[in-house]
Amino acid sequence: MSSKRRILIVGGGTAGWLTACYLAKHLRLAERPHLEITVLESPEISVIGVGEGTFPTIRATLQTLGIDEWRFVRETSATFKQGIRFVDWAHAPEPAGEGETRHQFIHPFEAPFYAEDLNLVPYWLLQPEAERPPFAQAMTLQHRVAAAGRAPKRLSEGAYAAPLNYAYHFDAMKLARLLGEHARQLGVRHVEATLSGVALNAGGAIDHIETLQHGRFEADLFVDCTGFRAELIGHLPGKPFRSVRDTLFADRAMTCKIAEPSPDAPLESFTIATAHEAGWTWDIGLNGARGIGCVYSSSHLSDERAAEILRQYVGREHADVAMRRIPFEAGYREQPWVRNCVAIGLSGGFLEPLESTGLVLIEAAVGMLAEMLPHSGPIDAPARRFNELMSARYENIINFLKLHYCLSRRTEPFWQDNLQAASIPERLAELLAQWRLRPPGRFDFALDTEAFAFFNYQYILYGMGFETQLEAAREDFPQAEQARKLFAKIQRFAERAATDLPSHRALIQQIHALAARPAARAARRPLAASEPTP
Repeated sequence: MSSKRRILIVGGGTAGWLTACYLAKHLRLAERPHLEITVLESPEISVIGVGEGTFPTIRATLQTLGIDEWRFVRETSATFKQGIRFVDWAHAPEPAGEGETRHQFIHPFEAPFYAEDLNLVPYWLLQPEAERPPFAQAMTLQHRVAAAGRAPKRLSEGAYAAPLNYAYHFDAMKLARLLGEHARQLGVRHVEATLSGVALNAGGAIDHIETLQHGRFEADLFVDCTGFRAELIGHLPGKPFRSVRDTLFADRAMTCKIAEPSPDAPLESFTIATAHEAGWTWDIGLNGARGIGCVYSSSHLSDERAAEILRQYVGREHADVAMRRIPFEAGYREQPWVRNCVAIGLSGGFLEPLESTGLVLIEAAVGMLAEMLPHSGPIDAPARRFNELMSARYENIINFLKLHYCLSRRTEPFWQDNLQAASIPERLAELLAQWRLRPPGRFDFALDTEAFAFFNYQYILYGMGFETQLEAAREDFPQAEQARKLFAKIQRFAERAATDLPSHRALIQQIHALAARPAARAARRPLAASEPTP
């Protein structure tokens, strides 16, 4: 950069501090005196979150930032996440003798087993439905490992490395604190002040902002991380916020946090998403607590009924737990970058937390901003392309989230409304029609704007009982015996992995125990690419 560039990030939290860390690291802030990055954080605004889920991309992000994995786990009450277990999505619980049957399936992070000369998916589809195992169980070892309460890795694995793909659950407030400390170590300036005004210049860009405590702040680029309030981008001209309420009906969440029953109790390594009459409930296991939230549509369910559903879920022993109602509008800004202002996080858009897309969207926005930021010249030169890519990413995620709803056979009004053709995006409807005759494939998606790959769609489709008709083409798949042997091999490997890997609880305890062993901690280091993992 030929002249001083000043970047002002307004708002802390996960979005603000992750943006600060990523820009400081990518732009080598410590080596560039002509670059200044400041985070302006209000001391009066707290972080929303009772337990956050992530997607595996977070590992690469944290590693890029230079944050030690075990430190992250310890300081954010983090646990490992290997996917999502869906309960009651295909249909409501049904009476069965003295109990009830509940439909469940797992969406694991591990891709289905792939053989160079054999795609196993058609062979699973051609098996008799009553005899074949669930899709994820047949296609990957992670189903067995997660279901058995095992961890995705051992303590001896290198940082961010593992035999199985994984992400994390964490406490959002604690992550913001950790990222803030790391950003300051990278040279980011931190100012606590309350925003009191936004002044625009004649061209419609932000000229400066005013604060109650420290007066005026000027910058070349303003990054709006002020959450739903959108206190910067909301002042600028541009296309209005695009609501997607006609596709995704949920607009509220009732949340709570409860203590775990015992420090030695088994610890799930996936998010539990349980459908109810007008939405779903998340259940995230942290180290020491569980974050639980009832997501619902206010057009189909009252706040009182949502609170009742949440109380029923947590049980009588937590009947007096404090609950927090969070209203939201699902949608996004088609122009998150306007003039010299970029909206990242909730100020740029929000989709319900199904499949943990919130942090994924922050990661995508920050990564593009870092890559595209001009070293000189007009600061908004990349704005149009940035906006196109972010809009496409939102639309693709909306399609994926809607997939979960429009495959259900539940009969309540909320679920029946999700089946209406007018609520299903045209692109998704086209793909569903094609997938009646073939499974999803890699050419269905442009990966640069996708958070989810074709196999993620397969896990949801076939977990929900979607039918792809291949019987008429059975002769096109003559390797049934080879497929049978591969399916059996996957199950053998899954059983071995479930035996060899530690319990999830044991791994978390081992990581925390390292804090009391400085010598062991100092000895641990990431493995070089040429070294074998134990």
